[in-house]
Amino acid sequence: MRELFILIAHLLVTLAKLARPGGLGGVAAESLAVKQQLLIMSRAQRRAPKLTSWDRLVLGVCALFVLPKRLSKMAVILKPSTLLGFHRALVKRKYFLLYSPRKCRRPGPKGPSKELIGAVIELKRRNSRFGCRKIAEQISGAFGIEINKDVVRRILIQHYKPGPSGHGPSWLTVIGCAKDSLWSVDFFRCESILLKSYWVMVVMDVFTRRLIGFGVASADLDGPAICRMFNRVVVKQTTPQYLSSDNDPLFRFHRWRANLRILDVREIKTLPGTPSSHPFVERLIGTVRREYLDWTLFWNQSDLELKLANYQAYYNHQRCHTGLAGATPAERSGLPAQSIAKLQSYTWRRHCNGLFQTPTPA
Repeated sequence: MRELFILIAHLLVTLAKLARPGGLGGVAAESLAVKQQLLIMSRAQRRAPKLTSWDRLVLGVCALFVLPKRLSKMAVILKPSTLLGFHRALVKRKYFLLYSPRKCRRPGPKGPSKELIGAVIELKRRNSRFGCRKIAEQISGAFGIEINKDVVRRILIQHYKPGPSGHGPSWLTVIGCAKDSLWSVDFFRCESILLKSYWVMVVMDVFTRRLIGFGVASADLDGPAICRMFNRVVVKQTTPQYLSSDNDPLFRFHRWRANLRILDVREIKTLPGTPSSHPFVERLIGTVRREYLDWTLFWNQSDLELKLANYQAYYNHQRCHTGLAGATPAERSGLPAQSIAKLQSYTWRRHCNGLFQTPTPA
C-alpha cells in the first residue's frame, strides 16, 4: 500500500512538471510540435501546406506548454507575411476594444430618454408628413422640452422605420412684422368628389399668422359674391386697418372696393406678377392644400365649409408655426398656452377626423 502511494505521488509530480510552461513539459511539447510540422511539410506539394483539424489541434495544444520566447524558434512553417498579418489583426482588435461603443466610456452628456424617443417616433408615425422641424416644435409645445431638429433627425434615422408606401424679405414682410393690423386675402380653387369647382377665400392675420377664416362659393364669382364671402368671414372679427391683396381681377370689382370703404379698411396691392410680395397667404394656401385638401374629399359646399372649419381650429390652436418660434397662432394672439404634458403620462388628441394627432396631457 505504501508503494502505491509513492507511485501516485511521483505521477502527480511528473504531471505537474509537464503541465507548467517550460521545463520538461516545454521540451516535450516543442519536440512534438517540430515533428508535426515536419510531417506537414513532407506531405505538402508545390503550394502552401493545407492544415487539417488534427494538425491545428496538436500545434495549438503544444503551444500552450512552450514558453513564449521559444515560439519563434520552433515555428518552422510560419512565414513572415503570416506573422505580420497576425500582428495587424491584433492591432485592429486592440483599437476596436478601446473605442467600441459597447465599452464603458467616461461620463458625458446623455442622449434623449426612452420616453422622448417614443413620443417622437409616435408623432412621426401618426403624422408621416411632419418634418424634423415641425416635430421638434410640436414636442416643445406639448411637453415644454427644448429639443433641436437635429436631435429629432438622429432619433428618426436610428429608430424610425417608415412603412411601405424671392431672395430676401419683401416690403410686405417688413410691414407684416411691424403692424398687428394687417390682414391678407387670396383665392384658390378646389374640386369636389363630383368634380364640381368651388372658390375658397382665405383671410389671415399677417402679424399673428392666425387664420381668420374661409369663405366658400361656387365657381361663378362676381362682386356681390366675393363681398358676401368676405363679410361672412369677418362678421365676428374686429376689422383690420389694412388688407393686402394681389392683382387678381376678382379684387377689381366696384362692389369689392366699395365694401372695403364701408368697413373702413385700406387695401394694399402687391407687385404684379411677383408672388414673393404676397408670401404669407400664398404659403398658407400651399399648406392647406398639402396638409389637408390633398388628403381628403368633400361632397358639396357645406361639407367643404365644415372640413375647412375643422382645419382652422387645428391650425390656430394646435399647429406650431416655424415663423413664430414654435408657438401657435392662438398663443401669438394672446390666448393662454396649451397645457404641458408629461412624457410618462400623456394621450393623443385627434384633429380633422384623425388626419392629425398631437400629444396632450392624460
